[in-house]
Amino acid sequence: MLLAGGGAVLLAAAATFALSVAMARTVVTPPRKRKEDTPVLDVDLRGKTITLGPTADAVLPGDYSFWFDSGAGLATLGEIVDRTQYSVTRHILRVERGDLRRTRAGRFNGWIYRSPGELGYEFEDVAIDAPVGPAPAWVIPSATGSDRWAIHVHGRAVARAETLRGVPVFRDAGYTSLVVSYRNDGEAPASPDGKYSLGDTEWLDVQAALAYAIDRGATSVVLVGWSMGGATVLQLATRSSIARVIRGIVLESPVVDWSIALDFQAKLSRLPKPIGAVAKAIMGRAWGRALTGQHEPIDLERLDLVRGAAALTTPILILHSDDDGYVPSTASHALAEARPDIVTMETFTGARHTKLWNYDPERWNAAIASWLKRLER
Repeated sequence: MLLAGGGAVLLAAAATFALSVAMARTVVTPPRKRKEDTPVLDVDLRGKTITLGPTADAVLPGDYSFWFDSGAGLATLGEIVDRTQYSVTRHILRVERGDLRRTRAGRFNGWIYRSPGELGYEFEDVAIDAPVGPAPAWVIPSATGSDRWAIHVHGRAVARAETLRGVPVFRDAGYTSLVVSYRNDGEAPASPDGKYSLGDTEWLDVQAALAYAIDRGATSVVLVGWSMGGATVLQLATRSSIARVIRGIVLESPVVDWSIALDFQAKLSRLPKPIGAVAKAIMGRAWGRALTGQHEPIDLERLDLVRGAAALTTPILILHSDDDGYVPSTASHALAEARPDIVTMETFTGARHTKLWNYDPERWNAAIASWLKRLER
């Protein structure tokens, strides 16, 4: 009996470790495929409507991208025109590619612009000399010419176009926008290991973008970080030797403490609590590199900017929805409480992750515009 009991314990431990390794690998590995989790029930191209299963994203007000056919198809969906207990019908604004009538599922995304040209602005394609190689970026000049720049940094598993929604409010405030890519995002070159480091090394590519802005005449820079981009710009602000020109930071649905975010993800996946803890140890220790393929461990303590709040010196605006569903707002609130002298918190409800602009663009833009005015005083 003792032997049998010991064997069961060993099997349970082995299973826990295997699941922890799988979680750690998932976190640091750029996904090849995104889950299409919203069922398509009916498409009426003549009436320009699509009926979907009532997932959390499908019932959100606002305009969104809708990807289908494993990412090969793309449409833009608008207002909700009907809703029942079992379905939600939305207006189809446009279908860019693919045949919606043949698809059975898709996924929502908050970014609806693919290029600065869709905003109606002149722009320049440039390459940032990042440590990993030339990283594509867009420069969108201010309307009047200015030494004030905003550097827009996208989140995990998306591309720089995610941040284009944020450009108009900065342009209206007189900022030139630099919309950047970074290692392992599918546009910039990959790092030698091809793995995410959750901001722990990505900040070096954004630092190169900051140096580029300075070379082009920027003397006052606002960093704008979305999701993992938030973690990245916080590392830049606290670790860069050229951070002196950073005048402020805007964080949209940010990861302020990866430990909290990873615990939430483990719970969301219904994994036992020890699995998340072991996964964090695997990512954060040198011995875990052989299991995940990372060249260097991730310093999760250094990525905790609640604990490291004293290192922050510039004004910060945080926009976060309390029902984010992916990155909990817990750490954002904790940072606001730790540094009320520099942090302004704009809390949303019902907007979910990185979809605050889509959910309420007037409030989103007004919050940033007001904060930028205060920043100039």
